[in-house]
Amino acid sequence: MRRLLAVSASAIALALTLTACAGSPSTTAEPIEISTDTVVLDVRTPDEYAGGHLEGSTLLDFNSGELAAAIPNLDPDAEYLVYCRSGNRAGQAIALMEQAGFTTLTNLGSLQQAADATGLPIVK
Repeated sequence: MRRLLAVSASAIALALTLTACAGSPSTTAEPIEISTDTVVLDVRTPDEYAGGHLEGSTLLDFNSGELAAAIPNLDPDAEYLVYCRSGNRAGQAIALMEQAGFTTLTNLGSLQQAADATGLPIVK
């Protein structure tokens, strides 16, 4: 019983320490610079895209396999900024692209987070 309490206390202390060390997103950061080599990818569904997307973004639906099919035709030397509804599909898309040799990839998270990070407007 003492060992269980000691392990539990250690786990709680570790969790609190890690939580305290976690950084919070900066709301005053400068927008990510978008160059001519930057490609903004929206990996949501067409319906989600139609509801609003970043101006100038390219839709490559992750769930349908559209992104996977397009990878051989994408420039592996370009910079890719990827977003979706929550950041989950963007993370999966980035992992797939990394396996294909892409190296300059950023997960922007959700549509709103992507707009905040890049300064690009959301359009319909």
